[in-house]
Amino acid sequence: MANQPHTKENAILLIHCPDQQGILAAITEFINTNNGNILYLDQHVDREEKVFFMRVEWELKDFSIPKDKINDYVETLFGNKYKLYFRLYFSTVKPRMAIFVSKMSHCLFDLLARYSAGEWNVEIPLIISNHPDMEWVANRFEIPYFCLPITKENKEEQEKKELELLKQHNVSLVVLARYMQILSQDLVQQYPNKIINIHHSFLPAFVGAKPYHAAHARGVKIIGATSHYVTADLDAGPIIEQDVAHITHKNTVPEIVAKGRDLEKIVLSRAVEKHLQRKILVYNNRTVVFN
Repeated sequence: MANQPHTKENAILLIHCPDQQGILAAITEFINTNNGNILYLDQHVDREEKVFFMRVEWELKDFSIPKDKINDYVETLFGNKYKLYFRLYFSTVKPRMAIFVSKMSHCLFDLLARYSAGEWNVEIPLIISNHPDMEWVANRFEIPYFCLPITKENKEEQEKKELELLKQHNVSLVVLARYMQILSQDLVQQYPNKIINIHHSFLPAFVGAKPYHAAHARGVKIIGATSHYVTADLDAGPIIEQDVAHITHKNTVPEIVAKGRDLEKIVLSRAVEKHLQRKILVYNNRTVVFN
């Protein structure tokens, strides 16, 4: 079930480099000189680290440099001169996103609803799960569903199958929609800053399977959700998006759980959207997320 095609082709350049005079002018002059119409430009300077970050997007319709040569031009003109780290993307190239899920449907439904409504420029070629419970959801959205039950004994073998599926379907982004398994270091390293997770924001205070129950018992006044890129350090990857909701002593555990799930699906979708829009730069386990 694909969304609407992206007809206009734009180039998106994400960069970071040591902060120095002239870099902003040099990049924009390069685009303007070659007949590129700039549609979006945002930049940030980390004063403490003295690092410059920028995202710029421009139309390719009248751009004088061939699409397949832009990367070389940027590298040659700016790479060494400014010690530039950059990534170049094109709006017509759709990321291919795999969703991992276990037994909870709220995040999965939200992702698939946005996808089927054409909100995102993305393809979802498959859903992977360690349980059969969500297959009916995948069938409803006509997306192939692969169930790979995981135990301590077969975890390594099943994860190899997961990797094979990801490679087979040319997946460039993995979203953990409440996938209740810890990914191995090998899998994570093959998708650096390309696996997005969601969890409640009670860590490390309230661990375990029922954090909302534990939080209710302690009388917390705020609950939250955090979405981040997955790294080898559990739940310690670069944070993309967070949000909170206020609660009171009047809220029951089911009400708190419901509010928490609402936060989780919204925060996860926001993070995925920012990634798909190429608006995230990762630096030193932190993110710069452009508006």
